[in-house]
Amino acid sequence: MTESCLFCRIASRKLPAHRIYEDDHILAFLDLHPIRAGHVLVIPKAHHVWFEDLPEDLATRITSCAQRLAKRMKTLYGVERVAMFYTGIHVSHAHAHVVPMHHMHDVTSQAYLSEGPDIYTTPPQLSGDQIDKIARNLRAE
Repeated sequence: MTESCLFCRIASRKLPAHRIYEDDHILAFLDLHPIRAGHVLVIPKAHHVWFEDLPEDLATRITSCAQRLAKRMKTLYGVERVAMFYTGIHVSHAHAHVVPMHHMHDVTSQAYLSEGPDIYTTPPQLSGDQIDKIARNLRAE
């Protein structure tokens, strides 16, 4: 735990949160600035800055919790899909967002909005050479 970390302080109960699920290793709680009602954050209780630093079993535990939450959200909110993603933008503590999607662009990138918020725009396709190079570089690691 890091005393200056917001999520560590929430995990240790030094700050309040609307807890949805908790066990010895993870905590799920409502996001205070939700994309949609029901937006939940799932965090490891131990401090890990980036999601790629999570031990595999801990990442799996977070994903399993997110799946259970997604099933509940589909029932509660009548949505077809629920998004789960890691960003790490605002708090340097690995955290997954679980968001019921009422609109196709609830959790999208600007790259998909060039024709407006109610149209799904496909970004330009990469050339064969570009995509081959990216694939080679990623496989090399």
